[in-house]
Amino acid sequence: MNYRHAFHAGNFADVVKHAVLTRLLVHLRGKPAPYRALDTHAGAGLYDLAGPEAARSGEWRNGVARLIDRFRAAGPEGVLRPLLAPYLDAVAALNPPGRLTVYPGSPALVRAFLRASDRLVACELEPNAAASLRRNFAKDWRIKVIAIDGWTALNAYVPPKERRGLVLIDPPFEDSGDFARLAHGLAAAHRKWASGTYLLWYPIKERAEPDALARVLRRSGIGKIMRAEISIAPAGDPSRLSGCGLIVVNPPWTLEPELQIMLPGLVPILAGAGRGGFRIDRLSSEP
Repeated sequence: MNYRHAFHAGNFADVVKHAVLTRLLVHLRGKPAPYRALDTHAGAGLYDLAGPEAARSGEWRNGVARLIDRFRAAGPEGVLRPLLAPYLDAVAALNPPGRLTVYPGSPALVRAFLRASDRLVACELEPNAAASLRRNFAKDWRIKVIAIDGWTALNAYVPPKERRGLVLIDPPFEDSGDFARLAHGLAAAHRKWASGTYLLWYPIKERAEPDALARVLRRSGIGKIMRAEISIAPAGDPSRLSGCGLIVVNPPWTLEPELQIMLPGLVPILAGAGRGGFRIDRLSSEP
């Protein structure tokens, strides 16, 4: 995958990741105690969909744009709409009415759910992305931007002083070792802060690495691990992103029934009728 996320901003994988992220943020904000979010691989924070990278790939047109178009039309209705509304409202708040010109990365989505007492630590090492991240959040005193390697940040900023919080681990997967680092980093962080909520994202091109990650996590001894995956095409082509997965450690009890509604609702929108699939399961014996 190309590290420059502007090529992929707003694609189907972003939609899935960010829709789930916002459900976790809604849960955190629903209780009065302050929380802290840590974004280990934050990227630039905001992405210009008219810029050369996004215009070149056009991936957002089959992701967030397709979802917005569906919502503007007659559907989806019923219980799916309110579950996705916080995510789409956060996207809309950054754009002119009726237009889609900017897509928020995960730090911008977290910012939309921060109260005065909540905090975000956004970490990015790549110089251009780190500079953009700092510019985009320079005036928000609730957000600390740090130019640091994400894996180092995971060790340095866990646990937070707040008792409640969320850690988002979303590496670029340029290196074949990132799947192993994902499992190792999570295990090390969980030993330091067992009560935190962790959200891990990973790409699916072939099944070998995602399945190996699941086996390692099953043996990790971490008590509450939920896996959610969505596919828009059959896996097996190493040059194509056919799906993505999320690992949620210590999910709120509301999340699994929400995903049981969200994922089957998103599949026909993002993959097309009769294509794609999803699964939700547990990688730990503890519910």
